[in-house]
Amino acid sequence: MSRKVLVLGEVRDGSLRNVTFEAIAAGKTVAEGGEVVGVLIGESVQALGKEMIQYGADRVVTVEDEKLKRYSPDGYSQAFLAVAGSENPEGIIFGHTALGKDLAPKIAGKLDAGLISDAIAVDAAGEHIVFTRPIYSGKAFEKKIVTDGIIFATVRPNNITSLEKDESKTGEIQTIQAEIKDLRTIIKEVVRKASEGVDLSEAKVIISGGRGVKSEEGFKPLKELADVLGGAVGASRGACDAGYCDYSLQIGQTGKVVTPDLYIACGISGAIQHLAGMSNSKVIVAINKDPEANIFNIADYGIVGDLFEVVPLLTEEFKKLKVTSA
Repeated sequence: MSRKVLVLGEVRDGSLRNVTFEAIAAGKTVAEGGEVVGVLIGESVQALGKEMIQYGADRVVTVEDEKLKRYSPDGYSQAFLAVAGSENPEGIIFGHTALGKDLAPKIAGKLDAGLISDAIAVDAAGEHIVFTRPIYSGKAFEKKIVTDGIIFATVRPNNITSLEKDESKTGEIQTIQAEIKDLRTIIKEVVRKASEGVDLSEAKVIISGGRGVKSEEGFKPLKELADVLGGAVGASRGACDAGYCDYSLQIGQTGKVVTPDLYIACGISGAIQHLAGMSNSKVIVAINKDPEANIFNIADYGIVGDLFEVVPLLTEEFKKLKVTSA
């Protein structure tokens, strides 16, 4: 059954986030040969439509307004609902990001649609589209289908493989007008307190530190290794609570949920709250002085040793590999 599917493009600092392309791939599965329509919302976003098409969207609809320069649930919901009203989609896909988690329930309520959140896999099975999502902090998985109405889901970053970029692909980019009014919240300025470099939620490699790093200075070797591998630095809640790093780096049940290709846990004991945020990583490496640490129970590879000795050695070895490969 072919369907028309709307996919929300998420913009950060003037560029599309990678989860946009993953959502397009999910939208292709849901569409089952139908049309995937990208949706861009902002002050000046039309130029980004071309990239959505190159990653698989058939065409793009944009809503541009100076009131949409920064995200607000009222403004974005009015804009998206204007597109949905003109397109009458059978499916909608968002990224399961801070924006998606805030906006999707509001849109679903307005459209009287069910919402499957945090999907990590999307499969076409007979007459239904099957979504797989983790439950109980990632200790189990459930499969969901939509039997009636709009198929609406959010997809977790770094879980669905995006389509290959085709720079020769073209499609229509259309701008529609939407009345953005009665905004209850107006964001005048955004002050960010986050790590520089790779976005933690989309990083393919994460070097994470726990209480074992002992201090703010203890994160320096981790940052050096992350730089060599082109990754990001994360932390356990224990490290954040101890003041070793900012809470923007926190990974876990009350922090960010990440699924990188490689997760290196340094000085992290493996409390269940932390595991809930990273246990679905593709490859997990644990470095800890305590051979009985719980983190070793889920690690693919374990190193029993002092992180301040092991991490610099890893950094040097990876540097040599980069030089050799170059």
